[in-house]
Amino acid sequence: MTNNFRMILTDLDHTLLRSDGTISEHTLDVLRTCRQNGAKLAIATARYWIGAERYIDLLKPDYEITTDGTLIHSGEECIYDCAFTEEETNHIVKEILRRHPAAEITVASGKTVLWNSLHIAESERLHKATYCDYSKPVTCRGNKIAAWIPEKSIAEAIADKMDCKLQCYRNEDLYAFLPKTSGKVEAIRALSEKSGISVSEFVAFGDDLNDIEMLRTCGTGVAVGNAIPEVKEVADHITLTNDEDGVAEFLK
Repeated sequence: MTNNFRMILTDLDHTLLRSDGTISEHTLDVLRTCRQNGAKLAIATARYWIGAERYIDLLKPDYEITTDGTLIHSGEECIYDCAFTEEETNHIVKEILRRHPAAEITVASGKTVLWNSLHIAESERLHKATYCDYSKPVTCRGNKIAAWIPEKSIAEAIADKMDCKLQCYRNEDLYAFLPKTSGKVEAIRALSEKSGISVSEFVAFGDDLNDIEMLRTCGTGVAVGNAIPEVKEVADHITLTNDEDGVAEFLK
């Protein structure tokens, strides 16, 4: 096993984060040591930027891949942005509401998130979202449009009609609609180009379906012990679970 990693790339939920949403001091110490030895740190998460913000503040990564790979930030600078057109954004929102009028919908555009929920302030992840009831067309390009939909077949029909990617999540009725050219792999390639670090020198950590191609693409792909079977099958290595600080233990 090589340890010549120049870029550490990790998912957040169920991977770097423990099940209670914390990052252990042990993990923080190991990451600090790796960075002192010259490695760069990047997160790659399905979360919107505002949903990952508190972890970004804690980790201070060199790069942040958020919003299911449609955005990359380096500090205050956005270095990659994959989005629907404004017209496409409105068509997808309209189609979701046509098929499921009661759907709660979020539209992420850069660091801004629109949401038609009456409980924004109570949300742990999205309390900084902006209320929008979608009664009028939005005036932004959506990087990601997500909706709580009771049946997968409805989400699949919407994605098929709108000719976009559909992303499902572990144990959730939440479905994300993404531009056809988006994804963590596309973002990783863009990150490699921007950083000047070959993907062969990336070590990536993940647990869920949307991490599979990331683990396949990077030079070393590592599944945490609590990853779903499909992720473990494609990983080069399997480490301990997220609650056992699997990322840190592998890096050690």
